[in-house]
Amino acid sequence: VQGIGGAMTSAVILGMIVTMFPEHREQAKAIGVYAFVASAGGSVGLLAGGVITQSIDWHWIFFVNIPIGIATAVFARRLLDDDHGIGLSEGADVPGAILITAALMLGVYTIVKPAADYGWGAGRTLALGGASLVLLLGFLVREATARKPLVPLRILRSRNLASANLIQVLSVAGMFGVFFLGALYLRRVLGYDALQIGLAFLPVTLTMGTLSIRYSERLVTRFGARNLLVPGLALIMLALVLFAQAPVHGSYVAHVLPSMLLLGIGAGVCFPALMTVAMSGASPQDAGLASGLVNTTAQVGGALGLAVLATLSTSRSGHLIAQGQSTAAALTSGYHLAFWIAAALIVAAIAVVPLVLGGKQPALDAGAQ
Repeated sequence: VQGIGGAMTSAVILGMIVTMFPEHREQAKAIGVYAFVASAGGSVGLLAGGVITQSIDWHWIFFVNIPIGIATAVFARRLLDDDHGIGLSEGADVPGAILITAALMLGVYTIVKPAADYGWGAGRTLALGGASLVLLLGFLVREATARKPLVPLRILRSRNLASANLIQVLSVAGMFGVFFLGALYLRRVLGYDALQIGLAFLPVTLTMGTLSIRYSERLVTRFGARNLLVPGLALIMLALVLFAQAPVHGSYVAHVLPSMLLLGIGAGVCFPALMTVAMSGASPQDAGLASGLVNTTAQVGGALGLAVLATLSTSRSGHLIAQGQSTAAALTSGYHLAFWIAAALIVAAIAVVPLVLGGKQPALDAGAQ
């Protein structure tokens, strides 16, 4: 149910921002706020979840979205202008939706179950992975031939939009695992409780929020959105590399806090610029479609990234425990492997940036120049 509601809202948000804030400077500021909310949710959730778990009960974490949803609905009705859709048209691409959903679900299942239990080269893993790729290929064929496709492939002809979404898949895949596996490192290796883990990630939120909300518009206007991508991604990569050095008996100030600060600064610089680049590649009539695609690639990157990183980390830790290493040392080594792979994903994202830099400069950047 949450997934359906999230899809209905996230598919239109960026498109609404582009429409509501046509002036370049205001649009950059609005996208900065959006990027902060979208990116900082993980660390805010860790803090809120820690407070609720420790003070009340873990079941109550599922009630957090209720007051937020009610307040959002009330303010949306009061502050946003009424607009009317065209309704559900005939020929909706239900087969396309089923194909892509099945492909992604089977892909994630293959990573977290057969690959973890039987190995990446096992027949069951290869068979299910192959079936996932066949479903994905079927989706692409369907989108190329459907009268009203779920994702018109023409939208990917925009170099900015296609490259920005690829960068987002890779970068979110790398970052998302940090919140999950980093929290496990703090809990299972350093012995932090739920509240301490939430507070440990608070610097990410604070630095990301300060940059995204207060300075992203100035940075994008001054340097251009695309010119911020490499510095931001490089800081995220450095944060992951540093986290991969955290020892079994690490201290927060020496081994965790620097990574948190770098992660927050990098995300605060990179993600507002990335949203700006992505939306600059969409025509006004495709703004809603581009918005949905941007949010979808973020979810896909997070799901696949977490599945891969958690599976490889668990496999390595289990192998080392079987060899006689202590649990803490084995877990730490597994987390280190995940952080190194996450850093490699960020490097791959950086390698895609020239594809964006080679395209036509977005109007926002042109105005700054």
